[in-house]
Amino acid sequence: MKTVPVRLQTDDFSQDEEIASLKATSTRMGGVATFLGSARDFSESRMVSEISFDAYDRMALLEMAALREAAIEKFGLIDARIVHRVGTVRAGDNIVFIAAGAEHRAEAFDACRWMIDELKARVPIWKKEVTPEGDAWVVPHP
Repeated sequence: MKTVPVRLQTDDFSQDEEIASLKATSTRMGGVATFLGSARDFSESRMVSEISFDAYDRMALLEMAALREAAIEKFGLIDARIVHRVGTVRAGDNIVFIAAGAEHRAEAFDACRWMIDELKARVPIWKKEVTPEGDAWVVPHP
């Protein structure tokens, strides 16, 4: 299975398919680290029923691709995946998936952490939480 390594999508994703696609790029890959972000039902002392994600698609995809390439270079990765959902997700749903594949685990772990932190800081994706008190746009935490 071959998937596009950087995507925005409204539908859920399969972690198994993403990992299989990543691993199919090289048998030299000895370590794969992943991060899965999911929607919480509680945030900032409020119940959250759903989250709406909006993105400047073209710029977000360009920045995600640049982020992926930078991680490959910086950490010596063999390959990487970044998938982020847009639209409305309910509490408990998947939001973002990041996978880093390297020869060794240390590089994969370091790259995975770096990619999610950089994604939150650099990629133009915004979220609005729906709560009983009303909707609230959320400023990302560094």
